[in-house]
Amino acid sequence: MEANVLTEKICGILKDRKGENVVAINVGEKSSVADYFVIASGRSTTHTRSLVERVEEELEKEGVSPKREEGVKEGRWAVIDYGDVIVHVFNDETRLLYHLENLWGDDGNVKKY
Repeated sequence: MEANVLTEKICGILKDRKGENVVAINVGEKSSVADYFVIASGRSTTHTRSLVERVEEELEKEGVSPKREEGVKEGRWAVIDYGDVIVHVFNDETRLLYHLENLWGDDGNVKKY
């Protein structure tokens, strides 16, 4: 699946599950690690975990599996690596601390959902 299509699909899944402040950042020109970062917030550690689980479940149905994941059990900052797309799901406090949008975003490469 192409990175832009995968990004749109992930953002849709997160919004459907009530993910908050969902954004996609095109980092392809700034990083060799990925083409897109998807960032969302959960209202609690339980919500954060359920968002990650739903993304993985829905993409598995289409034969797309993550290369790796980190932090899901803790529910403060979960990362799912799909190669060209890296998904970050935070609780609000942790998202404010790291504020990836400020590090990677500018006026032209951030799309809000």
